[in-house]
Amino acid sequence: MAPKSDSAEGIVLNFVNEQNRPLNSQVVADFLQKFNLKKTAVQKALDNLAEGGKITFKEYGKQKIYLARQDQFEIPNTEELNQMKEENARLQEMLEEQKKSNSQLEGEIKSLQSNLTLDEIQSKDVQLRKQVKELEERLTKLREGVTLVSPEERKLVEKTFSDAISHWRKRKRMFKDVWDTITENSPKTPNEFKEELGIEYDEDIGVSLQTYATLMPHGNKRLRGK
Repeated sequence: MAPKSDSAEGIVLNFVNEQNRPLNSQVVADFLQKFNLKKTAVQKALDNLAEGGKITFKEYGKQKIYLARQDQFEIPNTEELNQMKEENARLQEMLEEQKKSNSQLEGEIKSLQSNLTLDEIQSKDVQLRKQVKELEERLTKLREGVTLVSPEERKLVEKTFSDAISHWRKRKRMFKDVWDTITENSPKTPNEFKEELGIEYDEDIGVSLQTYATLMPHGNKRLRGK
């Protein structure tokens, strides 16, 4: 008589048959911890099943190895084995295709998650419309000839710019005087000395004092003569 499926012997028998490989009591007990079966209960169930002929066992010294009875399983013939191999290969192909499909779907999901939500799009739309309106109002004022910068602000900006150009010119002249004095008595050429010291001229970094000087207000361009 077969043990009840929910009894200790029933649980152990079902596990041994499912595994269908050599097992000792410790391995069985480890796997069946989820059923709250102690090792002593597992060992007793294994011995009872072996004595009742439900499973087989072999002794190796003091250790017993248990195995499901093989006569309960149908052994496939060569043709059936070949069919099983073919079916296994087909299933492996299907598995690979499914993995590729899953990978593509995950990529699409990540792409969608990186896009803006509807609420974010609507919020962005409101923000951009506000910016467009402000720019259109500014453009209208410019077309109408409205001065957006007060004369005081303009004068302050022009003075700051003129002062900066004046300081630039003075420092450039001071550097040239010192540089000419040093390189005049140097055994190296000015370019060699310049490379050695890591000095860069304005032109080396793409700027020109003259270009900026032409942007100065007309009344302040007299500074060019200083």
